[in-house]
Amino acid sequence: MTAAPSPLAIDTDLLVVGAGPCGLAVGVAAAEAGVPCVLLDRRTVVGTLERYPLNMTFFSTPERLEIGGVPFVTASTKPTRQDGLVYYRKVAERFALDIRVGVEATAITPRPGGGFRVGVRHRDGEAVGSAANVVIATGYYDWPNRLGIPGEELPHVSHYFTEGHGYWRRRVVVVGAGNSAVDAALECWRAGAAVTLVHVGDALDGTVKPWVLPDMHNRMREGSIAVRWRTRVAAIAAGWVDLEGPAGPERLPADGVLLMTGYHADTALVAGAGVPVDEATGIPAHDEATMATPVPGLYLAGVIASGKDANRLFIENARGHGPAIVRHVLARRAATAGGSARSSGCAA
Repeated sequence: MTAAPSPLAIDTDLLVVGAGPCGLAVGVAAAEAGVPCVLLDRRTVVGTLERYPLNMTFFSTPERLEIGGVPFVTASTKPTRQDGLVYYRKVAERFALDIRVGVEATAITPRPGGGFRVGVRHRDGEAVGSAANVVIATGYYDWPNRLGIPGEELPHVSHYFTEGHGYWRRRVVVVGAGNSAVDAALECWRAGAAVTLVHVGDALDGTVKPWVLPDMHNRMREGSIAVRWRTRVAAIAAGWVDLEGPAGPERLPADGVLLMTGYHADTALVAGAGVPVDEATGIPAHDEATMATPVPGLYLAGVIASGKDANRLFIENARGHGPAIVRHVLARRAATAGGSARSSGCAA
C-alpha cells in the first residue's frame, strides 16, 4: 500500500488558505479550469459553519449559497447549519478538491522571481511549501471582538454560542444586540435560563433577521428577557458581572456570560506578505474586479476583503470571487507565456 502524501508537502499552481464556502468556490473554479490547486484549513472544511449555533438558519435562500453550479436542495426555504455542512462537503467531494485539514499557513513570502514560499504547520510538524499563486480566504469567525475587560477569559465566558440546553436554570448574561446575541438570548430563555441582554446602544441592531424580531420584542416587552440598554460590561467574575449604565454601577448575578460582540478578519498573514492594509477600514489593498492585491499572484476571497465591516461581504455576494480569481490567474499565465514566446522569437 502506498503511503498517503504528507499534508505539509505543498507545491502547486494555486494555494487557497481557508476552506470555507468562498475558499471552496476558488477550488471549484480552479478544478473546472484545470488549474492544480490545494486548499488549507487549520480547522476543517467550512469550519465557520461548524461553529455556528446548532439551530442556526441562513438569511439567504439555497440558490444564493450555491457554488460550482451544484444545486443546493433543502426541505425549507431557509437552509439550516446542518444543510450547509452537508452541501459544502458534497461540493468538495464532487470536485475532488485537495483540502488539507488541520494545516495552518503561518507565513507567505513572495519569491524574487515570482511565486511564494509558504510556511505551514500541522500536528506532524512544520514545513515550507511552494505556490505560484496564493488566495487568502480565512474569513473572520476565529477572531472575536474582545472587550478587553477583567474576567473575559474565565471558563464560564464565551464568544461563541452553540445551544441553550447547557444553560438550563442558570443566570445568563448575553452581551450584544445583533443576530448572534438575539438568537442566543432566545434559545437560552427557551431552554429554561434566566436571561439578561446587555447592550451599549438603545435598540437591537438593524441587521437582526426580520422573522426573529417580533419574538425578541415580545420577550423583552413581557419581561421574560431582561434588558440593560446603554450599558457596558466593566468586569466579569465567577458568579457575577459588573455593569455601568445610566443608573450607575450594577452587579448582576451570572452563571454564564455570552459575549456576542462580533468578529473581525485577521489581516496579519496578508500584511506579512507585503499587502498594504488601510488602518481605518482594515481593508487590504485589492482590485474588486479580480480580487488581486498589489503583490503579484496574491489574492483575497470572501470576508477578508471587507476589513472591519464583517457585514459587507457574505457567501452570496462573495462566491463569485473564485471564478474571478481563476480567470485572472489564467490571464497572467497567458501573458507570461506570450512574453516568453516573444522573447524566444527575438533571440532566434
